[in-house]
Formats: sequence, C-alpha cells, structure tokens
Amino acid sequence: MEVELEEMKSIGVIGVYREAYKIILSRRRIFTQITLSLILPLSFISLAHTQLSKNLFPKITDDNKKDVAETQIPATSPYTNMFDLLSSTFTSYWLLQTAYTIFSFILSLLSTSAIVYTIACIYSGQEVTFRMVMSVLPKVWKRLIITSWSIFQALTPNYLVAVIVIALAAVLSAFGPNTNAGFVISLVVGVLYSMGFLYMSIVWQLTSTISVLEDSYGFQAMKRSNQLIRGKVGMSILILLMLGLIYYMLQKALEKVVVDGESLGMVNRVAFATACLLLLLLLSLIQRVIQTIIYFVCKSHHHEKFDKLALSDHLQVYAEELHVPLKAIQSSA
Repeated sequence: MEVELEEMKSIGVIGVYREAYKIILSRRRIFTQITLSLILPLSFISLAHTQLSKNLFPKITDDNKKDVAETQIPATSPYTNMFDLLSSTFTSYWLLQTAYTIFSFILSLLSTSAIVYTIACIYSGQEVTFRMVMSVLPKVWKRLIITSWSIFQALTPNYLVAVIVIALAAVLSAFGPNTNAGFVISLVVGVLYSMGFLYMSIVWQLTSTISVLEDSYGFQAMKRSNQLIRGKVGMSILILLMLGLIYYMLQKALEKVVVDGESLGMVNRVAFATACLLLLLLLSLIQRVIQTIIYFVCKSHHHEKFDKLALSDHLQVYAEELHVPLKAIQSSA
C-alpha cells in the first residue's frame, strides 16, 4: 500500500520539532531504552574525555616541564632526557584521543542506527521492540561504517586544501607586501569552508538515514542525499544550527560545573550536572529523531511516494538471516 506524504511537504522547522515530539511521546519506552543503553554511555565518555583533556594532561605536561628542568633523571630511567619524558605524556594524551574517537564513533553509529530503524518501523506500521532493534544493529551499522568512510574520503581533500590556502594566506599576511590581502583571503576561505562544512553536515546526516532505509550506502547514498536535500537545505541548516547551539551551551554549562564548580558545593554540583546531563540526553535523542524525519520531509518535497510494504520488506531483511536483495523504497511520483 502506497501512502503519499503530501502532508509532510510543507512542514517547517516548528513542524519537524512537533513531529519529533509526537513520535518520542508515542514510543516513550523504547526510546528511553535506546537512550539509556546507547546515548547515555556516549555522554559519559564525552564528559570523561573533556575532564581528562582539560585538567589531567595539561597539568601533567606542565609538571613534566618543571620536573625535568629541576630534577636529575637517573641514567637507568627509561626517560633519558626531556624529549623522552614529554613524548611519553603526549603519547598518553593521543592514546586517550584515539580511544575516545573510536568509542564515541561506534556508539554514535549504533544509536543513529537504532533510532532510524525504530522510526522506520513506526512509519511502516511494524511492531518494534528494544530486543528487535538491538538484534539488527550489527547488520545495520556496517552499512553506516562504509558510508562514514566514504564521507571521510570526500571531506579530507577539501579540508586539506582549505588548511593549505589559509596557511599560505597567513604567511602572506605576516610577511607579504600587502598584509590586508592575506587577511581577506583567509576570511573568504574561512567563510566558504564554514558554509561547505554546514552543507556536508546535513548531507552526512541524511546519508546515514538513507544507508539504513534504502538500498544505497557509501558514495551512492551520498549522491542520493545530495539530490534529496535540494529544496530543504535552509530548513535543515537552521535546525542543525539551533540544535548545535543548544548542545554547545549545555555542554559548556556541564563542563563548567564539573571541572570548575568546586565553590558550588557537592550537592549543588551533582544536581546541576544531573539536570544538564538529562537535557543533553534528550537533545541527542531529538537530534537523531529529527534526522530521520527530515528524510521523509525531503521525500515528500520531491513528490516521492511512500511504499509501506516496500519499506516493511526492506526492514525485514535486517531481522532475518536470509540473504535476499533489498528493495529500494524510493520511486518517482
């Protein structure tokens, strides 16, 4: 049975938030389970990483410099000079960064996969349980890994070009005959890169959803996402900026209380940190739900029909061990 999503074609920013609220409220139990099992650990990892990076390692580095300057290092020590000692600290620091990146990346993909799959089941009229969602994650997130790697390959050359141009412009500004020219070049490149980064961020989010809900993934999903987002770029960027600003404010407030809030007292710090953490969890959940809703809004905008049966069959492939071709759920009106 095909259902046209004409009612979603004209949905704006407020409408997307309203739809996200309705979906979360209607399936409170399963979204709570997903949040506690996948998004909560991600928040804890992020908080621990922030505290270690801002407090522990900078202090260790400073202490190392003082100790090396004031202390004779024994010849039997594995650290025979300042370089070795500082290298050990930097190695530990980058091991922390690497571990944080890997674990946060995995949890982010798992939570995104779980929420996209859940919402797709809701829209297709399928019954969905937490156990079912967790059982299909190993199959779903593999497609997201390939897609994320493809996006990384596409972004890296652009990033390197922007860095090189800005570095050359900085050198020109500092040592060239016309310092204003270097500044203007840096400003223009910076603005263009920021605009490109925002656009690629919404494409990345839509590509992740497509990788779960359609037969395309990797570079094919990127191409499909670039086509589907047309006409809804402004709305998507506005939602991204709004959520990003709120997330940044909550994250900074939480960091301020946890890292520098000794004067508030333990009870007040715990209460405030708990409130901020709960809001961050809710915001992360809403962001992933909205990411999926935007996909259906874009389909409606391009007058594509929503085939519940095709989507249901596509989702069923994840839940079964049978190796059958996936059906594409998109079709032109």
